Amino acid sequence: MIPFWKKHDMQNDTLTLAQELIARRSFTPSDAGCQDILIRHLEKMDFRIEKIRCGEVDNLWARRGSIGPLICFAGHTDVVPTGPLEKWESDPFTPEIRDERLYGRGAADMKGSLAAFVTAIEAFVAEHPGHRGSIALLVTSDEEGIAIDGTAKVVDRLKARGELIDYCIVGEPTCVNDLGDTIKNGRRGSLSGTLTVKGIQGHIAYPHLAKNPIHLAAPAIAELAQTVWDEGNEFFPPTTWQISNIAGGTGATNVIPGEVSILFNFRFSTASTVESLQARMHGILDQHRLDYDIKWEFSGKPYLTPGGSLVDAISRAIMAVTGIEPTLSTSGGTSDGRFIADICPQVVEMGPRNATIHKINEYVEVKDLEQLPQIYRMTLENLLLKT
Repeated sequence: MIPFWKKHDMQNDTLTLAQELIARRSFTPSDAGCQDILIRHLEKMDFRIEKIRCGEVDNLWARRGSIGPLICFAGHTDVVPTGPLEKWESDPFTPEIRDERLYGRGAADMKGSLAAFVTAIEAFVAEHPGHRGSIALLVTSDEEGIAIDGTAKVVDRLKARGELIDYCIVGEPTCVNDLGDTIKNGRRGSLSGTLTVKGIQGHIAYPHLAKNPIHLAAPAIAELAQTVWDEGNEFFPPTTWQISNIAGGTGATNVIPGEVSILFNFRFSTASTVESLQARMHGILDQHRLDYDIKWEFSGKPYLTPGGSLVDAISRAIMAVTGIEPTLSTSGGTSDGRFIADICPQVVEMGPRNATIHKINEYVEVKDLEQLPQIYRMTLENLLLKT
Protein backbone atom coordinates (compact mmCIF):
# COMPACT_ATOMS: atom_id res chain seq x y z
CA MET A 1 0.00 0.00 0.00
CA ILE A 2 1.39 3.44 -0.94
CA PRO A 3 1.72 5.73 2.11
CA PHE A 4 -0.77 8.59 2.04
CA TRP A 5 1.89 11.30 2.15
CA LYS A 6 3.56 9.88 -0.98
CA LYS A 7 0.26 9.86 -2.87
CA HIS A 8 0.00 13.59 -2.17
CA ASP A 9 3.65 14.21 -3.11
CA MET A 10 4.33 15.94 0.18
CA GLN A 11 8.07 15.93 -0.48
CA ASN A 12 7.87 17.96 -3.70
CA ASP A 13 5.19 20.25 -2.27
CA THR A 14 7.43 21.02 0.70
CA LEU A 15 10.46 21.67 -1.48
CA THR A 16 8.48 23.94 -3.81
CA LEU A 17 6.97 25.95 -0.93
CA ALA A 18 10.35 26.28 0.79
CA GLN A 19 11.85 27.66 -2.42
CA GLU A 20 9.01 30.14 -2.79
CA LEU A 21 9.56 31.42 0.76
CA ILE A 22 13.37 31.59 0.46
CA ALA A 23 13.00 33.80 -2.63
CA ARG A 24 11.46 36.52 -0.46
CA ARG A 25 13.99 38.99 1.00
CA SER A 26 12.47 39.02 4.46
CA PHE A 27 15.13 40.70 6.57
CA THR A 28 13.92 41.41 10.11
CA PRO A 29 11.36 42.90 10.60
CA SER A 30 10.13 42.55 7.01
CA ASP A 31 7.91 39.62 6.11
CA ALA A 32 8.18 40.45 2.38
CA GLY A 33 4.94 38.65 1.56
CA CYS A 34 5.86 35.27 3.06
CA GLN A 35 2.79 35.13 5.27
CA ASP A 36 0.51 35.81 2.32
CA ILE A 37 1.98 32.75 0.63
CA LEU A 38 1.18 30.67 3.71
CA ILE A 39 -2.31 32.17 3.96
CA ARG A 40 -3.18 31.05 0.43
CA HIS A 41 -2.56 27.46 1.52
CA LEU A 42 -4.32 27.80 4.86
CA GLU A 43 -7.48 29.40 3.49
CA LYS A 44 -8.04 26.35 1.30
CA MET A 45 -8.27 24.29 4.52
CA ASP A 46 -10.80 26.63 6.15
CA PHE A 47 -8.37 28.24 8.57
CA ARG A 48 -9.62 31.46 10.18
CA ILE A 49 -6.98 34.07 9.37
CA GLU A 50 -5.92 36.93 11.64
CA LYS A 51 -3.26 39.33 10.44
CA ILE A 52 -1.81 41.19 13.40
CA ARG A 53 0.35 44.16 12.47
CA CYS A 54 2.41 45.64 15.33
CA GLY A 55 4.66 48.52 14.40
CA GLU A 56 6.74 47.29 11.46
CA VAL A 57 6.13 43.63 12.28
CA ASP A 58 3.69 41.30 10.52
CA ASN A 59 2.20 38.51 12.60
CA LEU A 60 -0.18 35.74 11.64
CA TRP A 61 -2.56 33.72 13.79
CA ALA A 62 -4.48 31.10 11.82
CA ARG A 63 -6.73 28.47 13.38
CA ARG A 64 -8.77 25.54 12.08
CA GLY A 65 -11.38 24.29 14.53
CA SER A 66 -12.82 25.77 17.70
CA ILE A 67 -12.45 23.04 20.33
CA GLY A 68 -9.54 21.46 22.16
CA PRO A 69 -7.02 20.15 22.18
CA LEU A 70 -5.33 22.93 20.23
CA ILE A 71 -2.03 22.10 18.55
CA CYS A 72 -0.02 25.09 17.38
CA PHE A 73 2.90 25.19 14.96
CA ALA A 74 5.01 28.32 15.51
CA GLY A 75 7.76 29.94 13.52
CA HIS A 76 9.14 33.05 11.85
CA THR A 77 9.53 34.35 8.33
CA ASP A 78 12.28 36.89 9.03
CA VAL A 79 15.92 36.09 8.34
CA VAL A 80 19.28 37.49 9.41
CA PRO A 81 21.49 39.51 7.02
CA THR A 82 23.38 37.56 4.37
CA GLY A 83 26.87 38.81 5.07
CA PRO A 84 29.21 39.40 2.09
CA LEU A 85 27.32 38.37 -1.03
CA GLU A 86 30.53 37.58 -2.89
CA LYS A 87 31.20 34.75 -0.43
CA TRP A 88 27.97 32.95 -1.34
CA GLU A 89 28.25 30.32 -4.04
CA SER A 90 24.82 31.35 -5.30
CA ASP A 91 22.45 34.25 -4.68
CA PRO A 92 21.03 33.75 -1.15
CA PHE A 93 17.55 34.67 -2.38
CA THR A 94 17.64 32.53 -5.50
CA PRO A 95 17.08 29.08 -3.99
CA GLU A 96 19.34 26.53 -5.61
CA ILE A 97 19.66 22.76 -5.18
CA ARG A 98 23.22 21.41 -5.24
CA ASP A 99 24.36 18.01 -4.01
CA GLU A 100 20.91 17.22 -2.56
CA ARG A 101 20.92 20.43 -0.53
CA LEU A 102 18.65 23.45 -0.86
CA TYR A 103 20.72 26.62 -0.49
CA GLY A 104 19.42 30.06 0.48
CA ARG A 105 19.12 32.43 3.39
CA GLY A 106 16.50 31.03 5.75
CA ALA A 107 16.58 27.54 4.27
CA ALA A 108 17.25 25.99 7.68
CA ASP A 109 16.22 28.91 9.90
CA MET A 110 13.38 28.54 9.32
CA LYS A 111 11.55 28.65 6.03
CA GLY A 112 12.07 24.93 5.50
CA SER A 113 10.16 24.25 8.72
CA LEU A 114 7.36 26.63 7.75
CA ALA A 115 6.93 24.80 4.45
CA ALA A 116 6.91 21.46 6.28
CA PHE A 117 4.29 22.74 8.73
CA VAL A 118 1.92 23.65 5.91
CA THR A 119 2.33 20.52 3.80
CA ALA A 120 2.04 18.30 6.89
CA ILE A 121 -1.22 20.00 7.84
CA GLU A 122 -2.48 19.74 4.25
CA ALA A 123 -1.81 16.00 4.15
CA PHE A 124 -3.34 15.44 7.59
CA VAL A 125 -6.51 17.46 6.88
CA ALA A 126 -6.98 15.81 3.47
CA GLU A 127 -6.96 12.37 5.07
CA HIS A 128 -8.74 13.32 8.33
CA PRO A 129 -11.08 16.26 7.53
CA GLY A 130 -13.23 15.51 10.57
CA HIS A 131 -10.37 15.29 13.07
CA ARG A 132 -11.00 16.23 16.66
CA GLY A 133 -9.47 19.31 18.24
CA SER A 134 -7.93 22.29 16.46
CA ILE A 135 -4.76 23.17 14.56
CA ALA A 136 -3.15 26.61 14.56
CA LEU A 137 -0.22 28.37 12.97
CA LEU A 138 1.52 31.29 14.71
CA VAL A 139 4.03 33.14 12.52
CA THR A 140 5.98 36.35 13.10
CA SER A 141 8.54 38.45 11.24
CA ASP A 142 10.30 39.59 14.43
CA GLU A 143 12.07 36.55 15.87
CA GLU A 144 15.59 37.35 14.72
CA GLY A 145 15.30 40.93 15.97
CA ILE A 146 14.35 42.48 19.29
CA ALA A 147 11.20 40.30 19.43
CA ILE A 148 9.02 42.98 21.01
CA ASP A 149 6.24 43.27 18.41
CA GLY A 150 6.17 39.64 17.32
CA THR A 151 5.12 36.44 19.04
CA ALA A 152 4.98 38.19 22.42
CA LYS A 153 2.22 40.51 21.15
CA VAL A 154 0.24 37.65 19.62
CA VAL A 155 0.46 35.71 22.89
CA ASP A 156 -0.76 38.76 24.81
CA ARG A 157 -3.78 39.01 22.50
CA LEU A 158 -4.61 35.31 22.81
CA LYS A 159 -4.20 35.41 26.58
CA ALA A 160 -6.47 38.45 26.88
CA ARG A 161 -9.31 36.61 25.18
CA GLY A 162 -8.70 33.31 26.97
CA GLU A 163 -7.49 31.42 23.90
CA LEU A 164 -4.93 28.98 25.29
CA ILE A 165 -2.79 26.41 23.50
CA ASP A 166 -2.46 22.79 24.60
CA TYR A 167 0.59 21.78 22.56
CA CYS A 168 3.07 23.85 20.57
CA ILE A 169 5.81 22.80 18.16
CA VAL A 170 8.32 25.53 17.28
CA GLY A 171 10.14 24.80 14.03
CA GLU A 172 13.57 26.06 15.09
CA PRO A 173 16.51 24.06 13.65
CA THR A 174 17.39 21.83 16.59
CA CYS A 175 19.15 18.80 15.15
CA VAL A 176 22.92 18.28 15.19
CA ASN A 177 24.07 15.36 13.07
CA ASP A 178 20.84 13.81 11.77
CA LEU A 179 17.26 14.96 11.43
CA GLY A 180 15.41 13.95 14.58
CA ASP A 181 18.41 13.53 16.87
CA THR A 182 17.49 16.47 19.14
CA ILE A 183 14.28 17.93 20.55
CA LYS A 184 14.53 21.14 22.54
CA ASN A 185 12.17 20.69 25.46
CA GLY A 186 13.11 23.97 27.13
CA ARG A 187 15.40 26.98 27.01
CA ARG A 188 17.32 29.02 29.53
CA GLY A 189 16.15 32.47 30.50
CA SER A 190 18.07 35.61 29.56
CA LEU A 191 18.67 38.56 31.88
CA SER A 192 20.97 41.33 30.67
CA GLY A 193 22.11 44.60 32.14
CA THR A 194 24.35 47.62 31.81
CA LEU A 195 26.44 48.18 34.92
CA THR A 196 27.93 51.67 35.26
CA VAL A 197 30.61 52.10 37.92
CA LYS A 198 31.41 55.72 38.75
CA GLY A 199 34.76 57.22 39.64
CA ILE A 200 36.43 60.59 39.34
CA GLN A 201 38.13 61.64 36.12
CA GLY A 202 41.63 63.04 36.41
CA HIS A 203 45.17 63.24 35.07
CA ILE A 204 46.84 59.85 34.98
CA ALA A 205 50.01 61.35 36.54
CA TYR A 206 48.01 62.39 39.63
CA PRO A 207 46.00 59.29 40.56
CA HIS A 208 45.58 60.51 44.15
CA LEU A 209 43.35 63.28 42.77
CA ALA A 210 41.13 60.87 40.86
CA LYS A 211 39.29 57.56 41.35
CA ASN A 212 39.72 54.96 38.62
CA PRO A 213 36.40 53.14 38.21
CA ILE A 214 38.03 50.31 36.25
CA HIS A 215 40.38 49.56 39.14
CA LEU A 216 37.51 49.85 41.62
CA ALA A 217 35.28 47.50 39.60
CA ALA A 218 37.93 44.85 38.91
CA PRO A 219 37.65 42.93 42.24
CA ALA A 220 33.85 42.87 41.98
CA ILE A 221 34.03 41.65 38.36
CA ALA A 222 36.37 38.85 39.43
CA GLU A 223 33.94 37.79 42.17
CA LEU A 224 30.94 37.92 39.85
CA ALA A 225 32.78 35.80 37.29
CA GLN A 226 33.66 33.18 39.91
CA THR A 227 30.28 33.06 41.64
CA VAL A 228 28.29 29.82 41.47
CA TRP A 229 24.78 31.12 40.91
CA ASP A 230 23.14 27.70 41.05
CA GLU A 231 23.94 24.06 40.28
CA GLY A 232 21.40 23.70 37.49
CA ASN A 233 19.15 20.65 37.56
CA GLU A 234 18.27 17.51 35.63
CA PHE A 235 17.42 19.46 32.47
CA PHE A 236 19.52 22.64 32.70
CA PRO A 237 23.22 23.42 33.16
CA PRO A 238 24.22 25.87 35.91
CA THR A 239 23.41 29.52 35.42
CA THR A 240 26.20 31.60 33.87
CA TRP A 241 27.19 35.27 34.13
CA GLN A 242 29.23 36.71 31.28
CA ILE A 243 30.51 40.14 30.25
CA SER A 244 29.95 41.02 26.60
CA ASN A 245 31.36 44.57 26.47
CA ILE A 246 33.40 47.00 28.60
CA ALA A 247 33.77 50.69 27.73
CA GLY A 248 35.61 53.37 29.66
CA GLY A 249 37.93 56.28 29.05
CA THR A 250 38.20 59.27 26.75
CA GLY A 251 40.53 57.67 24.24
CA ALA A 252 43.50 59.59 25.60
CA THR A 253 46.38 57.78 27.29
CA ASN A 254 46.81 60.34 30.07
CA VAL A 255 43.25 60.55 31.41
CA ILE A 256 41.77 58.40 34.18
CA PRO A 257 38.13 57.75 33.16
CA GLY A 258 35.23 59.05 35.18
CA GLU A 259 33.14 55.92 34.73
CA VAL A 260 33.19 52.47 33.17
CA SER A 261 30.23 50.78 31.47
CA ILE A 262 29.93 46.99 31.55
CA LEU A 263 27.37 45.00 29.54
CA PHE A 264 26.62 41.59 31.00
CA ASN A 265 24.20 38.69 30.65
CA PHE A 266 22.82 35.90 32.81
CA ARG A 267 21.71 32.73 31.03
CA PHE A 268 19.75 31.11 33.80
CA SER A 269 17.95 27.89 34.50
CA THR A 270 14.76 27.13 36.37
CA ALA A 271 16.97 26.75 39.48
CA SER A 272 17.15 30.57 39.74
CA THR A 273 14.77 33.49 39.37
CA VAL A 274 15.22 36.98 38.01
CA GLU A 275 14.76 38.40 41.49
CA SER A 276 17.32 36.10 43.12
CA LEU A 277 19.97 36.86 40.50
CA GLN A 278 19.42 40.59 40.75
CA ALA A 279 19.56 40.53 44.56
CA ARG A 280 22.79 38.52 44.64
CA MET A 281 24.52 40.74 42.09
CA HIS A 282 23.54 43.90 43.98
CA GLY A 283 24.82 42.26 47.17
CA ILE A 284 28.25 41.62 45.66
CA LEU A 285 28.53 45.15 44.25
CA ASP A 286 27.43 46.68 47.56
CA GLN A 287 29.96 44.56 49.43
CA HIS A 288 32.71 46.14 47.32
CA ARG A 289 31.36 49.63 48.18
CA LEU A 290 31.00 50.71 44.58
CA ASP A 291 29.19 53.81 43.39
CA TYR A 292 27.14 52.25 40.60
CA ASP A 293 23.83 51.83 38.88
CA ILE A 294 22.36 49.03 36.76
CA LYS A 295 19.86 49.20 33.94
CA TRP A 296 18.27 45.75 33.73
CA GLU A 297 16.81 44.16 30.59
CA PHE A 298 14.79 40.97 30.99
CA SER A 299 14.23 39.24 27.65
CA GLY A 300 12.75 35.90 28.66
CA LYS A 301 12.24 33.51 31.53
CA PRO A 302 13.27 29.86 31.21
CA TYR A 303 10.70 27.30 30.21
CA LEU A 304 10.64 23.53 30.44
CA THR A 305 8.50 20.69 29.11
CA PRO A 306 9.95 17.72 30.99
CA GLY A 307 7.75 15.11 29.38
CA GLY A 308 4.14 14.27 28.63
CA SER A 309 1.89 13.84 25.63
CA LEU A 310 3.70 16.18 23.23
CA VAL A 311 7.22 14.89 23.87
CA ASP A 312 5.91 11.35 23.54
CA ALA A 313 3.95 12.08 20.34
CA ILE A 314 6.79 13.78 18.47
CA SER A 315 9.38 11.28 19.72
CA ARG A 316 7.29 8.39 18.40
CA ALA A 317 6.89 10.20 15.07
CA ILE A 318 10.64 10.76 14.78
CA MET A 319 11.33 7.10 15.55
CA ALA A 320 8.80 5.96 12.94
CA VAL A 321 10.16 8.22 10.19
CA THR A 322 13.92 8.21 10.85
CA GLY A 323 14.56 5.28 13.18
CA ILE A 324 16.35 7.68 15.55
CA GLU A 325 15.58 8.00 19.25
CA PRO A 326 15.75 11.77 19.93
CA THR A 327 17.63 13.36 22.80
CA LEU A 328 15.97 16.04 24.91
CA SER A 329 18.01 19.22 25.24
CA THR A 330 17.72 22.74 26.67
CA SER A 331 20.96 24.07 25.16
CA GLY A 332 21.34 27.09 22.94
CA GLY A 333 19.99 30.61 23.05
CA THR A 334 16.47 31.90 23.45
CA SER A 335 13.56 31.34 21.09
CA ASP A 336 9.95 32.45 20.83
CA GLY A 337 9.04 29.36 22.82
CA ARG A 338 9.69 31.51 25.90
CA PHE A 339 6.64 33.63 25.06
CA ILE A 340 4.37 30.77 24.02
CA ALA A 341 5.07 28.88 27.25
CA ASP A 342 3.05 31.57 29.05
CA ILE A 343 -0.17 30.19 27.51
CA CYS A 344 0.89 26.65 26.68
CA PRO A 345 1.97 23.96 29.18
CA GLN A 346 3.77 21.81 26.60
CA VAL A 347 6.19 23.50 24.19
CA VAL A 348 8.94 21.79 22.20
CA GLU A 349 11.21 22.86 19.37
CA MET A 350 12.07 20.49 16.55
CA GLY A 351 13.35 21.28 13.10
CA PRO A 352 16.15 20.53 10.65
CA ARG A 353 19.89 20.40 11.25
CA ASN A 354 21.40 23.64 12.52
CA ALA A 355 25.00 23.41 11.25
CA THR A 356 24.66 26.27 8.73
CA ILE A 357 22.14 28.63 10.34
CA HIS A 358 23.12 32.33 10.12
CA LYS A 359 26.18 31.30 8.05
CA ILE A 360 27.30 31.97 4.50
CA ASN A 361 25.83 29.34 2.14
CA GLU A 362 23.06 28.31 4.53
CA TYR A 363 21.28 25.17 3.39
CA VAL A 364 18.82 22.47 4.37
CA GLU A 365 19.14 18.87 3.27
CA VAL A 366 16.53 17.94 0.66
CA LYS A 367 16.10 14.67 2.57
CA ASP A 368 15.16 16.67 5.67
CA LEU A 369 12.43 18.41 3.68
CA GLU A 370 11.10 14.98 2.79
CA GLN A 371 11.10 13.60 6.33
CA LEU A 372 10.25 16.71 8.37
CA PRO A 373 6.62 17.04 7.17
CA GLN A 374 6.15 13.32 7.78
CA ILE A 375 7.23 13.84 11.40
CA TYR A 376 4.89 16.80 11.86
CA ARG A 377 1.98 14.96 10.22
CA MET A 378 2.48 11.85 12.35
CA THR A 379 2.66 14.03 15.47
CA LEU A 380 -0.74 15.45 14.56
CA GLU A 381 -2.06 11.90 14.18
CA ASN A 382 -0.61 10.85 17.52
CA LEU A 383 -2.29 13.77 19.30
CA LEU A 384 -5.58 14.24 17.45
CA LEU A 385 -6.72 10.83 16.28
CA LYS A 386 -8.52 8.76 18.85
CA THR A 387 -7.06 5.33 19.37
